[in-house]
Amino acid sequence: MAKSIEEVADAMFNMVKEAQGVKKLKPMDLIKAMIQIYGEEVDKKLCKMAIKELINNGRCVYTYFGGSFIELPHREGAAND
Repeated sequence: MAKSIEEVADAMFNMVKEAQGVKKLKPMDLIKAMIQIYGEEVDKKLCKMAIKELINNGRCVYTYFGGSFIELPHREGAAND
């Protein structure tokens, strides 16, 4: 049974959350991890749609430091009031 975009997006979000502050994850890192975890239940296209879902919903953001990475949105110091 194929995984839904939401299930894959949630798994990716949790992976990004766990890696926050430890390692920056590239989109391809997430795609490879999902294929390794779910095997035949997911493909590259579904994973890309899940990433798009995370970005569009504001759960994750793209950052760029010599390459594109997916991270949790940063909170500015003034926003912590």
